Amino acid sequence: MSTENEGNAVPPAPSAPPVPVASPDASPQAHTTPEGTDGPAGPGHQADQQPGQPAPAPRTHPAPQTHQAPQAPQSPHAGQGYPAAPAPGAEPTAPLPPVPGTAPQPPVAGPEGAWPPPPPPGTPTYADGAGGAGGGAAWGASYQQPAPKPKGRGGLLAAVLVAALVAGGLGGGLGYTLARNNDNGSSTTVSASDNGAAQVKRAPGTIANVAAKALPSTVTIEAEGSNGDGGTGTGFVFDKQGHIITNNHVVADALDGGKLTATFPDGRKYDAEVVGHAQGYDVAVVKLKNPPSDLNPLPLGDSDKVAVGDETIAIGAPFGLSNTVTTGIISAKNRPVASSDGSATSKASYMSALQTDASINPGNSGGPLLDASGAVIGINSAIQSSGSSGGFGSGGQSGSIGLGFAIPINQAKYVAQQLIKTGKPVYAKIGASVSLEDSTGGAKITDQGADGAAAVEANGPAAQAGLKPGDVITKLDDSVIDSGPTLIGEIWTHKPGDKVTITYKRGGQEHTVQLTLGARAGDS
Repeated sequence: MSTENEGNAVPPAPSAPPVPVASPDASPQAHTTPEGTDGPAGPGHQADQQPGQPAPAPRTHPAPQTHQAPQAPQSPHAGQGYPAAPAPGAEPTAPLPPVPGTAPQPPVAGPEGAWPPPPPPGTPTYADGAGGAGGGAAWGASYQQPAPKPKGRGGLLAAVLVAALVAGGLGGGLGYTLARNNDNGSSTTVSASDNGAAQVKRAPGTIANVAAKALPSTVTIEAEGSNGDGGTGTGFVFDKQGHIITNNHVVADALDGGKLTATFPDGRKYDAEVVGHAQGYDVAVVKLKNPPSDLNPLPLGDSDKVAVGDETIAIGAPFGLSNTVTTGIISAKNRPVASSDGSATSKASYMSALQTDASINPGNSGGPLLDASGAVIGINSAIQSSGSSGGFGSGGQSGSIGLGFAIPINQAKYVAQQLIKTGKPVYAKIGASVSLEDSTGGAKITDQGADGAAAVEANGPAAQAGLKPGDVITKLDDSVIDSGPTLIGEIWTHKPGDKVTITYKRGGQEHTVQLTLGARAGDS
């Protein structure tokens, strides 16, 4: 199954609404029409006359024709709209000031079609809900001649205010001029000092330190079949002779006359060839042609000593993105996993895996799973994805959901050594065929083996221990066996010649027997 990187579309950031022209402070605040309603803005509130203030002039001159003004914005309840643009050729103008000390006159309602027209439904408003900034008279209010001002200190105060405004204007103008003259159109940034960067400590054991040491010993593997099909995976340096360890399914396309290359993080690229591969273990060894002399094999840890909760670091090329480092923990041990590439001719691989939540994706296959010290504890091999049965390379490529599985390095090391030595894998066996159906009761020995062979091999380990068809194996040493694949994966963590204790049920009775594991060479 496939999960694609689907990013959610980023919505455009709304631009700030234009700032309305401020009206004089003495004028009342204009009312706005609620969203979705029709009709002109209502009259402004009458200003209260202050005590001791002179009465208005006995008569006023007719107000000159007022400037045309734009419609009033709507209520802030509109939410997330944008201000409506004024009509072409029409721009808002500032209202003339009202007569000081007098209440502004309400606008006279005109005939149909008179200005201002009713605001259209849905027109957005400013955040404060008013028609102008800070509250002011409605646009288009009539002008009245000011009344005579009283004598006294007001003139002096006005003069001081004018002087202050003039001084402020000079300062502001001078500042603007200097800023404009110094503006070369570029932005100014501040960089951290080199001393600060040099003081960052990446002590041994930190992720950065582990990654810096391990990355030069990893490679991105590209396998191409003779028919042009292929894929990308990962591997890591196993020894100074140029052997690279990876997964079998990474190199499978290049087995029959295909092409194989390995690229280091510094860009050096080498042709490579398959030395040996183990389909059942999902382990393969390739060797660089004309390997460099400066190879540094990654140190191998002890996967038997790994504990749940230990930190993990995965290195690989997820979806072709080489030299990617991700982190997590060991979330489980001895996890029975059966995986395949999903093709009709593919055979399953079995492992008693290390489970990690470090992000592992297609392309991480064959890469190292490291512990906090930088030692390899596993080979990243399979993942569980939503709706899939696990494994890389199946149909469409699936992605990580935090369930990744790695072949324990103790097992992989033994397999790799056998492949380098003989070119063929060697599997431990008990000499009995078991059902591969999902079960929770154990691994049942079948009535008949593959291709009509006997279910229990004559003179094999199982036969010598007295096991028979129909027996249900429930434990191998201290490991609980719940199915055939679990038994196979657990047996393959051992070497031929190891002695193990088998617990099984026959006729409802539980029995325990000890046997010595046999050997099978090759994948046949």
